[in-house]
Amino acid sequence: MKFPSWRRFGAGLATLACAAVLTWQAAPAYAHDSLKSSSPAKDAEVASVAEIELEYNASVKFPFVVLHDAAGKAIPLDKPRLDGPKVLTDVPQPLAPGAYVIGWRVVSSDGHPIEGEIPFRVKGSASTPSSSGVAAAPAATTPSPAAAGTEPGVPAWVWGGLAVLIVVGAWIVFRTSRRTPGQEETDADH
Repeated sequence: MKFPSWRRFGAGLATLACAAVLTWQAAPAYAHDSLKSSSPAKDAEVASVAEIELEYNASVKFPFVVLHDAAGKAIPLDKPRLDGPKVLTDVPQPLAPGAYVIGWRVVSSDGHPIEGEIPFRVKGSASTPSSSGVAAAPAATTPSPAAAGTEPGVPAWVWGGLAVLIVVGAWIVFRTSRRTPGQEETDADH
């Protein structure tokens, strides 16, 4: 009975170990926390907003919340604060009737950033001037989270690394399986 050479066994074991490590590192990507609810809710029409409340399915860190009107102007907000899985932000000035978007970004409990947007409306005529009297900063000066509800899946580098490992492993198996019995014994003697 012939046993495989140690070289072939080692190459196969190394390929399996690398694939296991890449798969293990990719698993947390599926564990990102998510936004459970918000006040105001997505696409809600409300009479007024004194506080923005974002609730996640787990505790998050480093909250960042911005509010923009339909023209893209930033509306001043108080500093966000954490309360377990909730992020709370006071809206110090009354909002004029019209469309608004809350942009949020937090660091998930698994250490990855997540972000999204929540559009809503304040009831009334959009032509009513703001009673805040505070000039809003231009939207370009305030960083805004990217597209709504983006939760990345497995990063592309993980898939690329896994593909390279599969190709290398297949090449090693192909090369070692094509050797003649005399070559294998000669290699084993060295």
